[in-house]
Amino acid sequence: MGALLDSLAAGFEGDASRRALLDDVLRDGLPQRAESWKYTSLRQLERRSFAKAQAVAIDAALLAAIPAPRIVFVNGHFDAALSDVSALPAGIEVGPLSRLLQGDDPRAVDFLERRYQRIDEPFARLNAALAREGAVVRVDAGVQVEAPLHIVHVGAPLEGDAAWHLRHFVELREGAALQLVEHELAAGEHAHLGNALLHAHVARSARLSHVRVQDAAARASLFARTDAVLARDAGYARTDLELGAALSRHELNVRLEGDGASLQADGVLLADGRRHVDTRLGIEHLARDSRCNLTWRGLAGQRGRAVFHGGITIHSGADGTAADLSNKNLLLSADAEIDTQPTLVIHADEVKAAHGAAVGQLDPTALFYLRSRGLPEAQARALLTGAFCREVVNGIGDETTRTLADAALGRALARLGA
Repeated sequence: MGALLDSLAAGFEGDASRRALLDDVLRDGLPQRAESWKYTSLRQLERRSFAKAQAVAIDAALLAAIPAPRIVFVNGHFDAALSDVSALPAGIEVGPLSRLLQGDDPRAVDFLERRYQRIDEPFARLNAALAREGAVVRVDAGVQVEAPLHIVHVGAPLEGDAAWHLRHFVELREGAALQLVEHELAAGEHAHLGNALLHAHVARSARLSHVRVQDAAARASLFARTDAVLARDAGYARTDLELGAALSRHELNVRLEGDGASLQADGVLLADGRRHVDTRLGIEHLARDSRCNLTWRGLAGQRGRAVFHGGITIHSGADGTAADLSNKNLLLSADAEIDTQPTLVIHADEVKAAHGAAVGQLDPTALFYLRSRGLPEAQARALLTGAFCREVVNGIGDETTRTLADAALGRALARLGA
């Protein structure tokens, strides 16, 4: 074992079943030659040690722009004082996982029984063994929740480097609707490790809108995974902004299991400084007449590196599927790097599918046009770069959420000099 796994195992608290899960990860170690980790090395991280994260108080002003209803976690611990879900309507249940674990109904936390076996999913396996906290959200059939619900993760400085593991569960029953916004924030500089896994179950004809703004501390390491299952005629629309952390990876896995299910998943990857940003999509069409539309934009400047894998699989019997993936990327520095890998696997007839990826630089013709109209070069570059990214942000439906996301993107672009 390396220092990383040794230190994480030292903070174990759980029963024999969870200990067995942890022992399996310790035996297998971190992936070194797995194809899915080809462009993201874990060797430096493997040599680091992390203590179990402690809860600390933070300045409430950090959350001033994030309205209620919200549920807040600081260093992986539920913060009741900063959370406020009092204004939620009847028919939606929101609370911390730790509270449900204290109850006597095992069905309340049956999603914790999900197991991960592959060697190339070490952080999901660690999460299954170590997570004891997270947000649990359930929306009853037919309930339409109008105000966005915010899940806020805050990393706060401690004396040393620390790690936490969060397990979230979001369930929308038949015909329900919910807007969910995840925030990853920093209450100061730190180099902690965060590991979050979110399960989303969207029942027949339900609608889930999901925005995730990852703006973690500049030296943090962050691993996130979303596993979503869509039933018949369900809709899932999400936008991801990957803007922070020194090393970050998000795996988005969506199974369209019901006829007529639809997915809209868009995102921006921004790698500045020496930042390494990795996003991996695994979209599976298993039913008839399902749809996915994926629009992703990548930016890499200075010595940053962005990695994108867009995988779509159309299984046998999923006739009538329509799938489209677009991944366009801008290199803003000779020292930056972007690796993109779109894949499309089709096992069905009568489908409409397309995928494409491109890596390039700012259009010199457009740059010349703006400069000919009197704009300085730096301003012209910033205008073009911002427009390239904001195509994604402009698709966010809720105005308040769109404003928050646009402000975070603006701050990140400023670091790039864009």
